[in-house]
Parts: sequence; C-alpha cells; structure tokens
Amino acid sequence: MQVHISGIGGTFMAGVALLARAAGHRVTGSDQGLYPPMSTQLAEAGIEVFDGYGADNLIHRPDQVVLGNALSRGNAEVEAVLDAGLPYTSGPQWLAENVLAGRHVLAVAGTHGKTTTASMLAWLLEDAGLAPGFLIGGIPGNFGVSARLGEGECFVVEADEYDTAFFDKRSKFVHYRPRTLVLNNLEFDHADIFDDLADIQRQCHHLVRTVPGRGRIIHNATEPAIDEVLAMGCWTPREAFGTPSGWQALPRRDSATDFDVLHAGELAGAVNWNQTGAHNRMNALAALVAASHAGVAPASACAALAGFAGVKRRMEQRGEAGGVVVYDDFAHHPTAIATTLAGLRASFPDGRILAVLEPRSNTMRLGIHRDRLATSLAAADAVFVYTADLAWDAAETLAGLSDHAALADDIDTLVHAIVTAARPGDRVVVMSNGGFGGIHERLLSALANH
Repeated sequence: MQVHISGIGGTFMAGVALLARAAGHRVTGSDQGLYPPMSTQLAEAGIEVFDGYGADNLIHRPDQVVLGNALSRGNAEVEAVLDAGLPYTSGPQWLAENVLAGRHVLAVAGTHGKTTTASMLAWLLEDAGLAPGFLIGGIPGNFGVSARLGEGECFVVEADEYDTAFFDKRSKFVHYRPRTLVLNNLEFDHADIFDDLADIQRQCHHLVRTVPGRGRIIHNATEPAIDEVLAMGCWTPREAFGTPSGWQALPRRDSATDFDVLHAGELAGAVNWNQTGAHNRMNALAALVAASHAGVAPASACAALAGFAGVKRRMEQRGEAGGVVVYDDFAHHPTAIATTLAGLRASFPDGRILAVLEPRSNTMRLGIHRDRLATSLAAADAVFVYTADLAWDAAETLAGLSDHAALADDIDTLVHAIVTAARPGDRVVVMSNGGFGGIHERLLSALANH
C-alpha cells in the first residue's frame, strides 16, 4: 500500500511515517519549513518529502492519505484529497487501527514531561528485554528514532491532548485505548483549541473512560486538577506517585541528581543518573510505576534509569564555544521554563545561567501565560527573549526582571546581545518548541569568533 502523509514534519506524524515504512508500506509525505531533528530522521529513513502542499504531491494517487492536525480546510492539499475522493484518515486513527490493536498500550499523558517520561518508559521496557514498540514526540537518546514497531507486546505512546484533525476535534489520546495510563500533570495550555482547564479535563475524562478494568491508571498525587478528572468517574485500579502512601522519590543529600525510590514508605530501589531537576524525578517515578504494570521489577527499573540517555531537545547540550556551554530545551510553558531552569541551577549552583526564550506556541504568542513569564525566568542571571509575532507587550510583561532582560525581534540582534553578555563558564539554555531559526549553531559560531 502507498501511504502519503500530509504534515509529515511534525513530531507525531514523522513517527507515523517510520511505523508505516516499517510495516512495509511505501511512504511519501509533504510539509513546509521542516527542521531537525524530524527532517533529519525522515531523510535518514529515505522517505521522500515534498516541499509545500498541493495536488501535485498526490499525482501518484496514494491508497491512503494521513492528514496531520496542522492542516485545515483551504489547504491546497486537503482540498485536492477531498476533490479526488481519496481515502483519508488522521494520524491517531491510523496508529490505532494499524499498530495498537491487540497490543499492551502504555500511554503517557500530561501537560509537561510526556516526551521524557515516555522515553524513560520505553527504555525501562527495552532494558528488561521486552522489545517494546513506541511513538514518542521526540528522539530518545537510547534509540535514535522517535518511533519503531517493536517485537514485543508492549507499545509506548506519547498521549497528546491536542486535537486529532480538522474533521475530528477530539483529543488524539482518545484513539489509543491504553491498558496502562500515566497522568503526569495537568495545566491549562493550547489556548487555540481549549477554552479553559475544565475543557482539557473533560477530554482527559474521556481518556480515563477508555482504560479497561484490568488496566492501571498511574497518577500524580500532587496535582489537584488530576484528582478532579478522576472524580468525574474512574473504573480502573489506580496507583499514585508523589505521596508517602504511594510512590516517592527522595533526593540524596550527597548528590544533585541521585535519589531513592520508596513505595508505601519502604525502599524500592536507588537511582543513580545524570538527569537534573525535581520534574525529572517525578517523570522517573511515573515511568517506573508504569513499567511495573508491564512486569518490570521496580529495583530493576531503578537500576536501568542509570542508562537513560535523555531526549533530543530536552536539556540537550548542543556544544561549547569560548568556554560557554549551550543547551537546547523544548520548554515553552511557564511551568516547564521554571522547572528547566531550576534543574540546571541545582546542578550548576555557583555559575551564571543565561536563558534564551522564543515564546512560539500559540498559547504563548496569544499572551495567555504572560503574567507568569517573568516569575518563571527569575532563576536565570540574564534573560533574552525573541519578540517577533507576539500579541502582547513583552517589555511591559518582563519589566520585573529589570536590567536582566534583553528583547529583540531579530535573531541576529538577539545572538549579538547574548554573545556580548556571555563570558567563559556561563551556561546558555535556549528554550523553544520550534527551530528558532537555527539559533543554536549561529550562537555557537558567534561565541567561537567573539
């Protein structure tokens, strides 16, 4: 079968492309403005990608078109699919029908940490010899690809709450029918499709309704918004983490990263690793409890976390130049920004941290979280914000940061400001959910020449 994927450059759809290719289909795709790591992954897989959208991309008349949720009516390729009467579906529906059916699906949902937690979970299952399949919205360092079919029964999927397609406005995750569900945290986000937090909670409740009675729901006990979702109705056994009566992660006094895992107050294992921050300890708890439902002993899972290699674009060190280390991180919500900086500060307590932010998500560009932005950046010694295409006054919003903040609507100007301020020993963390105009390499080059 020939499968054409419209919007193939998104993290989810690029994963669907890899799975379709591995299943034996001939795969093509189309997108515009692709950037690494997904553009690189598709090229390495030998998948032909057309630049831009249009009827010409469909001249081979594919047997099925998979339409990404970034495409809507009026898009030239969507209109061509409809006019030609070609069979089409959404990415989540294709995944459910062609990959997930009959497997033990372990789904990781939540506003923050989905990619990292799903990557940890896939690694724990892999280390235990279960050879899982997975589809993750990033590239785990342990695997080098964002998706694979796997040989075992288990399949790990990052369960995104964003809508499915222009013709299916349900959240993606309602298609997955998980046996093991992780609810990691829950805040308001995606203001372009949800009216408020209650709107997202309703979709999460629909997800909870799909988990069978013989399944398991693993939930963060420190999140009242998740408690409210479960209070709407739950028919599945639950396990809580982040509470003394359930699973806890206790940091060691002699280490900035290592911690002990307790279950109902009893030591279950020790984690010795190089990941930073309280948020990653919570991610690890969620992953190891989910792995235990698939048969992995907690002590073994704790030991396996030492081999977790992280995820591209999640505090990924991109290079060092002029004595300055540059990191890339996907943080684009105030909570994620704050936890990313707190984690870096914990492992780098005495040096300077320079935070570089592109408020690129629809929610951030609309200014929904602008009142929390200055506070989320407060742990940085200097802040640099890219202000193009914002619907709010960044200077007014960040006035509380005093002279620690520099704003620019041009990337070259921003790079110049960072390089001028940086000095040997600094850590620069670049935060964006997009390509950010290749700022990482531009910054490293400028630092090397400064």
